[in-house]
Amino acid sequence: MGEAARRIDRLDTAPRFTAADAEALNARFADTPTKDMLAAVLTEGLAGRIAAVSSFGAESAVLLHLIASVDPSVPVLFLDTGKHFPETLAYRDEIVARLGLTNLINLTPDADLLAKKDESGLRWSYDPDGCCEIRKVLPLARALDQFDASFTGRKGFQSATRAGLPRFELDQTDLAGRLKVNPLVDWSSDQIQSYFAATGLPPHPLVAHGYPSIGCMPCTSKVAPGEDPRSGRWKGWDKTECGIHVDGAASELPPGFDPAF
Repeated sequence: MGEAARRIDRLDTAPRFTAADAEALNARFADTPTKDMLAAVLTEGLAGRIAAVSSFGAESAVLLHLIASVDPSVPVLFLDTGKHFPETLAYRDEIVARLGLTNLINLTPDADLLAKKDESGLRWSYDPDGCCEIRKVLPLARALDQFDASFTGRKGFQSATRAGLPRFELDQTDLAGRLKVNPLVDWSSDQIQSYFAATGLPPHPLVAHGYPSIGCMPCTSKVAPGEDPRSGRWKGWDKTECGIHVDGAASELPPGFDPAF
């Protein structure tokens, strides 16, 4: 009885997944079509409790359509930063309704932290990393605490920093062994466009106006033909990611940044 009680009281500090787990999954699904891989992950519970993280940007509808075709109840986490284009918010609602997604979760920044660290709402103009930390990194880190894994929409062709990503990897932004699943990482731009055409999915309305990658309104610019699709993000800054896919983003805050205030 005493030993049983001690076993019950003992905290399980083991990571959810290890690098070996990610390698095994990559090996298993190396030649598996994307939809079949998604079906196995979701129906067999291979990634535990999993959510999709979606920006509802230029190409987001493809992954959401694939997920919804297997299980439309998969939680979809959207970072409602307060700085999105109105077109993005309308597109989010359109895609959710069209695909029958039943578990959209809108994540918003902590109001007290905004009041302390971005009272003017202009932090993006002088400290984009700090702005992303408040409005994206911290809200997502809190939400992902209840999940073992997340789907991302990253693709290798989007930028040099995303080329060569595996389908399965450990989430380096936390220490709990959470898994990141990148179903479209090996898709080309042509494949994405062909999928839109074949399914009749509506494009994000800003794509036609020169925005191949769409984030928050103040930090998203048009992109000239032939440029890196993400070159319009944080133009003029030495910054290529918002932080949610950067190693240690949630644990290595900028100097002087105190999320607990």
